[in-house]
Amino acid sequence: MGSIWLVSLIFVGISMLVTFQLRSKFAQYGKLILSSGLTGKQVAEKMLKENGILDVQVKSSDGFLTDHYNPLNKTVNLSSDVYNGNSVAAAAVAAHECGHALQHATAYRWLMLRSRLVPVVQFSSSLVQWLLIGGILLLKVFPALLLAGIALFALTTIFSVITLPVELDASRRALAWLQRTNVTNNIEFPQAKDALKWAALTYVVAAIASVVTLFQYILIYMGGRSRH
Repeated sequence: MGSIWLVSLIFVGISMLVTFQLRSKFAQYGKLILSSGLTGKQVAEKMLKENGILDVQVKSSDGFLTDHYNPLNKTVNLSSDVYNGNSVAAAAVAAHECGHALQHATAYRWLMLRSRLVPVVQFSSSLVQWLLIGGILLLKVFPALLLAGIALFALTTIFSVITLPVELDASRRALAWLQRTNVTNNIEFPQAKDALKWAALTYVVAAIASVVTLFQYILIYMGGRSRH
């Protein structure tokens, strides 16, 4: 049990460092005004239109780095700083979220799979920690409880891993379009690429942490069973 807490603390530390660097990068690139002068809203609308996507709305949402694409109502939701901003960071984020809209329009398989897993993961996330804790405490008398927790945790791990290609592909689509259309110039494009790289790293760390933790729970279960 102690090893799980240790690994968890290590990945929490790594996650905090990556998140700090991500926020630092976005603060830095958020001060660099695009030569094109386009706002995040305009970048998003331009990218959608040029890719023939006319049924997706661009909306403003509250919060910092709360930007997301909602496939249920086909909306690109941009935080106010991105929606109204005309910085390199705003352009990168807006284009990335539109990358998800492009995935949806082309039925990108990893996005479709992730979308199907959302309700399952939402259900399991409310139970998984209780099952895991209870399963470890009652491992000697009721090992099936921990096994059930491991099964639910495996679903969240699969979801986390599937998220990686979805996010990386959205950034790839965004950067290809930004470069092709000259929305960002030769100086701004590498900056946009760097911003999206750090955003992607947060998903990489989360996926690795989830996989490692899953294996540790499996080892605890197997260790408990072997003592019977």
